[in-house]
Amino acid sequence: MAGSIIASPAPYHIIAYGTLVGTSFFHTFVNSPILFKTAERPVFSAIQSKAFPIYFGLQTALPAILALTFPGSSVLATPNGISTLLHESNRWGSLVPIAAMFVSGALNLLVFLPASKEVMKKRQGQAKRDGKQWYEEGPHSDEMRALSKRFGMLHGISSLLNLAVFIGSVTYGFTLGARL
Repeated sequence: MAGSIIASPAPYHIIAYGTLVGTSFFHTFVNSPILFKTAERPVFSAIQSKAFPIYFGLQTALPAILALTFPGSSVLATPNGISTLLHESNRWGSLVPIAAMFVSGALNLLVFLPASKEVMKKRQGQAKRDGKQWYEEGPHSDEMRALSKRFGMLHGISSLLNLAVFIGSVTYGFTLGARL
């Protein structure tokens, strides 16, 4: 079984890539917009708070798998794996998009998700003190406005990082496609 495809990193690379681009597209452009438009705010928030750790975990782990299973070249006599990914010829088409996806996913998972959860927790506490939820119409306390502004900033940065993962995956898809 030395030549078996099971022992080759190639199928794992393709599966990791497909999972990354597919989940990024589906969650960003299909699932989240539908949930936002149809679910009540507390339900939407509860679903997203359960989905995001998994989603951002995938956005972090899958680029790492792409790096580990990066296909070598029989023409250039380069091996599979990170050493070939780090080769100068792969810098812009492969290394930069894969690294950008990994860093963006890790920032969302390790920095922006915990920070957003903390602001959401504080907002719930403020809602109890104010007697009014953050998503209800009408005037809000200065504290609630500040918390909502902070959450909006964190959400905006997280959304940009999420978009970076998607753009990176599409960019890398063209590089990968050219190698087939």
